[in-house]
Amino acid sequence: MTLFILGLFIGVLSTGPGAPPVALTVFVSIFMGGIYGLMTVPSFVAGYGLLKRRRWARTASIVGAVTAAMNFPIGTAVCTYTFWFLFSEPGKSLYDRPQAALPPHSVNWQSGPRQLQRDHQYVPPTTPPDWR
Repeated sequence: MTLFILGLFIGVLSTGPGAPPVALTVFVSIFMGGIYGLMTVPSFVAGYGLLKRRRWARTASIVGAVTAAMNFPIGTAVCTYTFWFLFSEPGKSLYDRPQAALPPHSVNWQSGPRQLQRDHQYVPPTTPPDWR
């Protein structure tokens, strides 16, 4: 949408008898395009982090939501939803959990893997009572 508006801006303002110089129009268009481009970078970084379930994705999403809030009304709605999700319990548990570590395994490697003993034996389930 930004590229369309910038193209329209260049097309409309560079024609006509009292139009500003073309160089000024191009400079303003490139400057505004750069500003809008920089505002989208945090959202793309946050999107990558959220897809990969990284711990830093929550912080990047908050930064991305704040920059998206400036694009009224859709950006403000996205910002509100992002804050609502990330500060709720499911959002906290999804992106604030520590990295999972493997549990310690006690194996006697000198005796070999075939000589491992089982901790418990199979016990068949009890039969349910007959209520007839």
